[in-house]
Amino acid sequence: MTERRRQLFSPSLIRRILIGVVALVLLPYLLIIFYVLPFIHPISTLMVADLVSFRGYDRRWVSLDQISPNLVRSVMMSEDGQFCFHAGVDWHQMRGVVQDTLDGESTRGASTIPMQTAKNLFLWNGRSFIRKGMELPLALGADLVWSKRRIMEIYLNVAEWGPGIYGAEAAAQYHFKVPASKLTVRQAALLAVSLPNPITRVAGKPSRGVQRLSGVVERRARGSGEYIKCIYG
Repeated sequence: MTERRRQLFSPSLIRRILIGVVALVLLPYLLIIFYVLPFIHPISTLMVADLVSFRGYDRRWVSLDQISPNLVRSVMMSEDGQFCFHAGVDWHQMRGVVQDTLDGESTRGASTIPMQTAKNLFLWNGRSFIRKGMELPLALGADLVWSKRRIMEIYLNVAEWGPGIYGAEAAAQYHFKVPASKLTVRQAALLAVSLPNPITRVAGKPSRGVQRLSGVVERRARGSGEYIKCIYG
């Protein structure tokens, strides 16, 4: 082995690389503790990407009390109906997804709001078992450390609702020209059903399919009393 190759594979270099990898893995868990503080306003990895690429973004942080309950109910009933009852991961839904995968069937979504929040803050878009494997412990950690209200507040302030549009306040202003506190039941439902793909599902200009889905979410939101007690109990 040449001197150059010995330097490339030196124990000190390998040690530094391992330390760097471990630090990178542990950083999100440290940030979870840091984000407990209510005056900290986290940004997502997509926002970071927009900054790095010089595209910029629109995000106006608002507290949960400044977001219409209509939106909270609609998002919860559209994205994670068991939000108040699980500890970050809906294991019943997750088992169903695993079984569908093993059976070779198309899988349905099983991401909870804590899982989506962890993905938005610390990971990347796209479907892969690697990302999902990293997402699960982060969601469990976030649900353990943060209150349900804090999880919902962070989620509604980092969710993407259009190109460069992040958070409920920017979304409400962009799509409906109203503050997030004034969203109607219909507007809230349209925003909720656009979350899975806000680029093709445009809340301010909904297709017939989006309008139909928003009607379903409206009905669920009206009957959500027992399901949202961890937020408005």
